[in-house]
Amino acid sequence: MTEVKIRQIGLADVEELQAISCETYEATFGADNPRELMEEYLAQAYDLNKLKRELGTEGTYFYFLEVDGKTAGYLKLNVGQAQSEPMGPDNLEIERIYLRTAHQGKGLAGKLLTKAEEMAQALGKSRIWLGVWERNYRAQKFYAKHGFSRFSEHFFMMGDDAQTDYLLAKQL
Repeated sequence: MTEVKIRQIGLADVEELQAISCETYEATFGADNPRELMEEYLAQAYDLNKLKRELGTEGTYFYFLEVDGKTAGYLKLNVGQAQSEPMGPDNLEIERIYLRTAHQGKGLAGKLLTKAEEMAQALGKSRIWLGVWERNYRAQKFYAKHGFSRFSEHFFMMGDDAQTDYLLAKQL
């Protein structure tokens, strides 16, 4: 029988967090971005010192999803000043929710989403929000299925290309 566990992580897990962060981000976005740009982004976004700071940030929570004792995915949540966009005190942000390719399509992302909702309720938040890349159709479909709807857009540059994240939210 498969054992699925979600556990909060800390500084002792930073190297594993870095490895799964790079692996899952590249698997999700690598085919749509030039290799050089991807390598530059991964080196900056998932630098060990940066991840250590994130793990120590007040209002930020990281969780590993483990399947039979092996890390299958992870979740990063932010509240208060830790949110990547100022959404106010009643909001919880899902900044990252990623699964290794071999674990996708098995209902595990739903377990991470449930964890986010449980944390939001425990922290007295009334809304969960996140950003989804405009071309990540699979994620958009997943969040729509779970009651999220688009409320805004966020524009950013990826190399020389203008990109858009759709901001999605769900009332609890």
